[in-house]
Amino acid sequence: YLAKQSSLRGALQDPGGCKGLTGLVEEQVRICQRQVEAMDAVKHAAELAIEECQHQFHARRWNCSTLQGLQVFGKVTIQGTRESAFIHAIAAAGVAFAVTRACSRGELEQCGCDRRIRGVSPEGFQWSGCSDNLSYGIAFSQAFVDNPERSRGISSSRALMNLHNNEAGRKAVLSRMKVECKCHGVSGSCEVRTCWKVMPPFREVGNVLKEKFEGATEVHPKWVGSRKLLVPKSSRFKPYTVHDLVYLLASPDFCDWDPRHGVFGTAGRQCNRTSPAMDGCELLCCGRGFRSAHTEVVERCGCKFRWCCSVTCKQCRHLVEVHRCR
Repeated sequence: YLAKQSSLRGALQDPGGCKGLTGLVEEQVRICQRQVEAMDAVKHAAELAIEECQHQFHARRWNCSTLQGLQVFGKVTIQGTRESAFIHAIAAAGVAFAVTRACSRGELEQCGCDRRIRGVSPEGFQWSGCSDNLSYGIAFSQAFVDNPERSRGISSSRALMNLHNNEAGRKAVLSRMKVECKCHGVSGSCEVRTCWKVMPPFREVGNVLKEKFEGATEVHPKWVGSRKLLVPKSSRFKPYTVHDLVYLLASPDFCDWDPRHGVFGTAGRQCNRTSPAMDGCELLCCGRGFRSAHTEVVERCGCKFRWCCSVTCKQCRHLVEVHRCR
């Protein structure tokens, strides 16, 4: 919902501004009030999460469509399905990522670069530079994103599922941290290397979580002593780890418009007539068939570089055949 708002900076200058943000629970409002400067990063995280979700699922029956209003994804987010699992994971990852990036850029007073990584590594390079302070971003994500689930209590199966998937999203960022280095020495001889840790591109995080979505484990609640745990629904399922996604309910087929369950259907969606995969007209259109039409496409072509320093292109028009689900 924050992703749909205009910039938060002006709105949150007012003392009661955080309370005016629809959908936040009480503890999230308090975090907002304590760290107003971080809320633009949270808004950016929400935008990142929606954009990445729509990229990863653009060719699926469920394509991460959004609605206006508090339930941005309709009822998909509250149904305990694997789609819900992905949304929670990518949102939690997005908050950790965006807050960490804001820290490294010096946009937040309460954090900066990770200065704890110092000295010489076993490989012989010098730790220096501005390492991304992912530990701060993860801690902020845990406090802010997890709070609505914690307030529901640990006896809620849905809360346990969401908390697990939130953490899996953050683990996807942490597990892909990279080392970047700079060489020093005569004529770039690299006699000395200084290195620092950086986060991966967010697209890489989305790719990891999409793989986890495909291999998500269906679970059900089970009391072990006084603790409620989520265990694989079938003994044939592999045990899941902290990096995997879990879900409680099978997904609908997403074929037909069903606003009661937050399903938008696939009528009118563009499909690939020759593809046997999920983006193909047979699967995407759920066997209803498709309509074909020719449409004119305008593209840049014949581009030339002119010294110095511009590129000039022609505009080329051609007809393409487009197929849409009935």
